[in-house]
Amino acid sequence: MKVIVIIPAFNEERTISQVVSSIPRNCAEEVEVLVVNDGSKDQTAEIAKQHGAKVLSHKTNLGLGTTFKDGINQALKMGADIIVNIDADGQFNPQDIPKLLQPIIDNQADMATCSRFKDPRLIPKMPKLKILGNKFFAKILNFFLNRKFHDTQCGFRAYSREAALNLTLFGKYTYTQEVFIDLIKKGFRIVEVPCKVVGERKGKSRVVKNILSYGFKVSLIIVRSMRDYEPLKFFGLTGLFIFLAGALSSLGLFIRFLLVGRYNPYLSLVYLNVFLIIVGILLVILGLIADMLDRNRILQEEILYRLKKKEYNNKK
Repeated sequence: MKVIVIIPAFNEERTISQVVSSIPRNCAEEVEVLVVNDGSKDQTAEIAKQHGAKVLSHKTNLGLGTTFKDGINQALKMGADIIVNIDADGQFNPQDIPKLLQPIIDNQADMATCSRFKDPRLIPKMPKLKILGNKFFAKILNFFLNRKFHDTQCGFRAYSREAALNLTLFGKYTYTQEVFIDLIKKGFRIVEVPCKVVGERKGKSRVVKNILSYGFKVSLIIVRSMRDYEPLKFFGLTGLFIFLAGALSSLGLFIRFLLVGRYNPYLSLVYLNVFLIIVGILLVILGLIADMLDRNRILQEEILYRLKKKEYNNKK
């Protein structure tokens, strides 16, 4: 079994040596470390090479989402049976990697993710706003996926080769939530493994530079994923709600007209109701069309999976 540990890094010269050196080399028959240098302007790449890691570098900073995808693809080319992703800032303990590998080795999961909140005894010291934000996004994903995950933001994860081959991601900014949606919708098994982590990194976060900006971008990724994976619900239910609002309001006005013989002073509401009914019908039709196109997406992803499997297995 070959394990590739990928470490996305952007200006992490202070911690990258410790993280690379701490990766356990005895957790599999073969373990390699791949640092994906996302356009760092410091000595991150050079230090990583000095400590035995292979380095894949971007000329400019492309974002964590793109860096993660490139790392996954490179790890597949390198013949990984299991891929582990760990941050370069030292918040996660590399000695916990065997904990994430075990559910996949035992065929109990296709992805194992570190959970900071599943075990109350291991909840790290973090700003309350970050804890609330993590819980908020976890609840949104749980509602959408009909699951009960405790931590959907953590990037410390392990993926089976099949799960990695099936990943189809679009987000450039981040990837953590999109991975959950993509794999669950494709029928893969995800388990949470409680781990003790450092809640606050030294220095500023490379991803969460602004809480409001981060929340908006993550929300946009989730909304787009809902649109792509459940188009009939996304458009259809929205359209049905708008249609019913207009229809019920129109019914109330019609009953009033039968009783008093006029629409005044609510004539403007009649025009609004007509608008709502038309928009609702159009959204339902759009949902039906999008649902039909969703079948093409599934077929295209199946073709992409087969192409990647053929390409990467030839290089294995």
